Amino acid sequence: MNPLSMSGIELLRAAAAGDVPLASISETMPMRPLEVELGYVKMAARADGRHLNPLGGVHGGFAATVLDSVTGCAVHSMLDAGVGYGTVDLHVKMLRPVPRDVELIAEGRVIHLSRSLGVAEGTLKTPDDKIVAHASATCFIQRPQ
Repeated sequence: MNPLSMSGIELLRAAAAGDVPLASISETMPMRPLEVELGYVKMAARADGRHLNPLGGVHGGFAATVLDSVTGCAVHSMLDAGVGYGTVDLHVKMLRPVPRDVELIAEGRVIHLSRSLGVAEGTLKTPDDKIVAHASATCFIQRPQ
């Protein structure tokens, strides 16, 4: 399988099935896709001892990175093969501390897609459905010329 010849949803579904490697960021920030639909992605993520701030809590950058990934992937799920994207704006609201060594659920949903921009919202939740962080992201869409 050549990832460059796959649409966004094809690539994301192949990654979820283990048919193509996950992005290398998933080694640093443990996350894996659970569900992929057009405009929607659900991932599992787990913060561990590598993600701590100087006070011993999970660094807020962990949540920001997971939310950037899940919202970007939601946008990517709606793009054709050969169309790229990148985050140009990410707003993250931390609502409670990120728990350590707990499988969290991240969900991203596209709320707007145009020829040049995609906007998505995301949540990071605990297993008991409490929102840890919320994000909105804007991605530029780079189409072939």
